[in-house]
Amino acid sequence: MLLIEVTNARDVIRQRIGRLGSRLIGKVVDAEAQVEKALIQELETAFRDFGIEARIASVEGIQLLGRSHLEVPLQVRELRHVQGDAPKPS
Repeated sequence: MLLIEVTNARDVIRQRIGRLGSRLIGKVVDAEAQVEKALIQELETAFRDFGIEARIASVEGIQLLGRSHLEVPLQVRELRHVQGDAPKPS
């Protein structure tokens, strides 16, 4: 199982929408949700190409605490089930 924590979502959104738009982060734009949605789309495409079947979930509230603990109050924002295409022969 992979767990990916995006630690610079606000910076990514600022780079994409500029200074004026960065004032909207947290008021109108949920930076983490936007970045996670884009990552899910890219992962879904890559997984299909490799024939990988997976469930990808964007969740709110989970936190990594050091190297050995997770805090897990989950609220699922988006959930997809990806069916991989058959792997292409080499």
